[in-house]
Amino acid sequence: MPFKTLRRAAALLLAALLLGLAGCSEGRPEGPPASAEPSGAGAELTRYQAQFLELFDTVTTVIGYAETEEEFSETVNAFRDELREYHELYDIYNDYEGVNNIKTINDGAGGEPVKVDRRIIDLLLFCREMYEATEGRTNVMMGSVLSLWHDARELGINDPERAELPDMGELEAAKGHTGFDALVIDEENSTVQITDPEASLDVGAVAKGYATQRVSEGLPGGMLVSVGGNVYATGPKPDGSGWVIGIQDPDGGASDYVQRVSFARSCMVSSGDYQRYYYVDGVRYHHIIDPETLMPPSYWRAVSVIYPDSGVADGLSTALFCLNQEDGQALLDEFPGAAALWIAPDGELISSEGFEEYVYEE
Repeated sequence: MPFKTLRRAAALLLAALLLGLAGCSEGRPEGPPASAEPSGAGAELTRYQAQFLELFDTVTTVIGYAETEEEFSETVNAFRDELREYHELYDIYNDYEGVNNIKTINDGAGGEPVKVDRRIIDLLLFCREMYEATEGRTNVMMGSVLSLWHDARELGINDPERAELPDMGELEAAKGHTGFDALVIDEENSTVQITDPEASLDVGAVAKGYATQRVSEGLPGGMLVSVGGNVYATGPKPDGSGWVIGIQDPDGGASDYVQRVSFARSCMVSSGDYQRYYYVDGVRYHHIIDPETLMPPSYWRAVSVIYPDSGVADGLSTALFCLNQEDGQALLDEFPGAAALWIAPDGELISSEGFEEYVYEE
């Protein structure tokens, strides 16, 4: 069913086609400015690009137009500072001084409620809506299962000779601790409690998309943001045109695309099998796990979703990756305005109704 609210990621495998941009770091162009276009007020706007690496374990890129480099840098620095706050709050692996985050909640499983920032409450309320809307396909209470896969994958990557699958008996036992009813959210007191000591949160399927949405909403119009491939456009470029985005070829390099799309104010997120994976006996196992089979699904190489809200698109892309096309389309239909592109194992492209209107052709 549709979300009660639209407040709101999985390897996310989009790449913006930043054609004609000059390279830069933190808003500092290398060489001459990329381009200048007159604004409505008659001033010149220069296009700038900034990148940073330290948040959500991925590359974040911000592109936009400003009258001065200082103006652009100020916008990017404010964006980065706010995104860092979300990164620390939603982290499941690290502690931060003075911060009760998702790891804090997990560490206290089976104990007393944990006082948390309202932004964690809002994320988890969204995750509960996502869980209900996808009939459990996007479930942030899968931490007990995903941690077994994470440990096996890390071992397999670091020591391929010892690579092995998680024990199915352990996975089945862990599945018994993935129920959403073990998560108690107290909005009035701003606390979260996991009542099952064996349960844990893993918000990786939605956190980047949700955070990207929240932080990008405060940006000026006419900017493009990519947080590890969670792409958000805040409005058209100064000439009124949309942004061109590439959907990566699972078998190609970072600049190889199976399709290009264009939009001025929307979001696109992908889930795919080709970034975080390892091999066992010559078979590749990726990081997206089907909550029913407890194994990586093999319906698709990648699924890309376009939707006005990055958090919703993030959660939908994960769910669609775990469903066949018919069931995935039925879920997509519950979200008016959503469009998707599926990449099948044989390379076939299957698009939903409405996707073609975004396809970019030169």
